[in-house]
Amino acid sequence: MLVVHSIDTETVSELHYLNARSGGGSEVSRLPIVRAHANAFASDSLDAIVCCSDLQGVVSGRLLGVAVANHLAELADDGVLPPAARTGIVLAGDLYSVPAANKRGGFGGVATVWEEFASLFPWVVGVAGNHDDVTGIAELPGCHLLDGTAVVVDDIRFGGVGGIIGNPRKPGRRDEDDQLERIASLVDHCDMLVLHEGPDGGDGQPGNPSIRELLGPGLTVCGHTHWNDPLARHDRGQILNVDTRVVVLDARLSTAS
Repeated sequence: MLVVHSIDTETVSELHYLNARSGGGSEVSRLPIVRAHANAFASDSLDAIVCCSDLQGVVSGRLLGVAVANHLAELADDGVLPPAARTGIVLAGDLYSVPAANKRGGFGGVATVWEEFASLFPWVVGVAGNHDDVTGIAELPGCHLLDGTAVVVDDIRFGGVGGIIGNPRKPGRRDEDDQLERIASLVDHCDMLVLHEGPDGGDGQPGNPSIRELLGPGLTVCGHTHWNDPLARHDRGQILNVDTRVVVLDARLSTAS
């Protein structure tokens, strides 16, 4: 079972990016990159799993996620993070920003982000957010786009459901019963469940309580709603919320408590 023992309070690094300001216009925001102490993975070829979501911004005219992929690879080359060749990527959705990063929302293609991660790391697993057009991603080498489906990579079984509960006539939304049924079909059979819209945690950790009631014994990774404290526990497992942050699950620190 995947277990997060703790998350460091100090950042490994951070990226500055243009972000859409509430009410219109742009502002400079920072994306923190933090390290989490995780238990050893079953595969001898895997040292770390990077989890992130809601990378809705722009850096030098490119989607923020493209810049994140390159920055993580540079940190790995410098020895700050585990080698890129021994690191997997989990994307929990909402990687799109309007090109000028001056208006919130929108809906557009995010294949460039997935493709950049896949060019630098062995594999990418993830789901679509409600702002993501994922056309073409399923055909990209090394990419595993999940939606009510599961895949085994490096001896880890990932399940995933994309989008959010809402009016199915709108992009990225699905009827509640349909969404919950897809989640329920996966929860007891996955080491990691990847969602965009996730469950609630504790105080100050908002989310969907109906999703929380379904959760199984694995680690649930989600985004969509920000938590200041990214880790929560429930009766059967853990929840890791990576909205507007990058969390590196580093199995080399598995001896930490």
